[in-house]
Amino acid sequence: MAKLKTKYVCTECGCESPKWMGKCPECNQWNTFIEEVDTKLAAGSSASLLNVAKPQKMNDISMEEEMRLSTGFGELDRVLGGGIVKGSLVLVGGDPGIGKSTLLLQLSDNVAKKGHKVLYVSGEESAKQIKIRAQRMNSDSESIYLLSENNIEYIQQNIQDINPDLLIIDSIQTVYNPSILSAPGSVSQVRDATGNLMRIAKGEGITVFIVGHVTKAGAIAGPRVLEHMVDTVLYFEGDSHMSYRILRAVKNRFGSTNELGIFEMGDRGLAEVINPSQMLLSGRMKGVSGSAIIASMEGTRPMLVEVQALLSYTSFGVPRRAATGADYNRVVLLMAVLEKRVGLQLQNYDSYVNVVGGIKLNEPSSDLGIIASIASSYKDKEIDDGTVIIGEVGLAGEVRAVNFIEKRINEAYKLGFSKCIIPYNNYKNLKDVANIKVYGVRSVEEALDIII
Repeated sequence: MAKLKTKYVCTECGCESPKWMGKCPECNQWNTFIEEVDTKLAAGSSASLLNVAKPQKMNDISMEEEMRLSTGFGELDRVLGGGIVKGSLVLVGGDPGIGKSTLLLQLSDNVAKKGHKVLYVSGEESAKQIKIRAQRMNSDSESIYLLSENNIEYIQQNIQDINPDLLIIDSIQTVYNPSILSAPGSVSQVRDATGNLMRIAKGEGITVFIVGHVTKAGAIAGPRVLEHMVDTVLYFEGDSHMSYRILRAVKNRFGSTNELGIFEMGDRGLAEVINPSQMLLSGRMKGVSGSAIIASMEGTRPMLVEVQALLSYTSFGVPRRAATGADYNRVVLLMAVLEKRVGLQLQNYDSYVNVVGGIKLNEPSSDLGIIASIASSYKDKEIDDGTVIIGEVGLAGEVRAVNFIEKRINEAYKLGFSKCIIPYNNYKNLKDVANIKVYGVRSVEEALDIII
């Protein structure tokens, strides 16, 4: 018997090395190399299994209208770009217990009730355990097939026998190929399983959803190439102590990225939140300082979010800075703008910034709202409850224009707000906005004179 050889593989980019290295030479990440058994096959062993594709002229390729299947969840359809695309490969990641399996089981039930066959493959639960969860959610469709299996060869055989319209793999880290000597969840196994599922999706026209575990840092476990292979990457976010869950698209070949859907976890599974802005503002306390409402764009949908700030005097030499839901470095930068351009003496104050509802603000249009909440807490003066604040802030204290300004203003009007503070460059080009009072500002100082 030939001696087994080992190699070291980077979990981020898949780079291979005969020896362990602290830093990957390809992606420059530290401590990402893991040891695996070298499983190189003889040349030509897999070539006979593949059909050789021939190139086609672009003009000869027929274009058919993209058919989408509704998931039964309006929020999930939004995140996917309008529904499920036939033959697509979708990766769903999230923390343990966040609701990934629950969402996909409910999706299976919705699709099956429309007359489509669904194959639900679980490598972590038995068929009986899945049945118990399905009964709790009142899922009893006869078109759902359950399979508890980890071997990719057996899974492929069942796919050929059943020929489902929708295939769900929970999870990809438990699937293994017996011809590869590495353990399930290793770089080689995950890459091989995903490659096989991708060929099934594209070749047979079967829509495939795969569940991916995440690391402590929140990234999907396994090689980074996994996210590059799939068509869509969805992240399921939320606090385990709260009932609300956020589904975010970070990659989508069939729709816009950074689309966001909000669900509420209940006793009978997940329920979609139709009006997220109203939900996020429902518990807002009025008449207190340090609270500002901003209009953020999540994909193509405007969403009103409350930003809170609390400044407390400290006698220590180095004040504390903390930010939840907003980029920490961005918050520190905005506080420096307040000190330099407005003259607020913040060096002796601890500052805490929080975005309510577990929302993470990534776009710069929230800058002016964060600045307003900090200034409001510093001066202990509340901001008018009917005010929405929109604008990006530069280092010179200028307020820069943002996109989709009409959508943001109209969303504020729908929820009963009476005043909008926006950049002047947006104000002078306003078209088709609701009946709401709008102020155009050029600088942070000018904005604060109106707001506080």
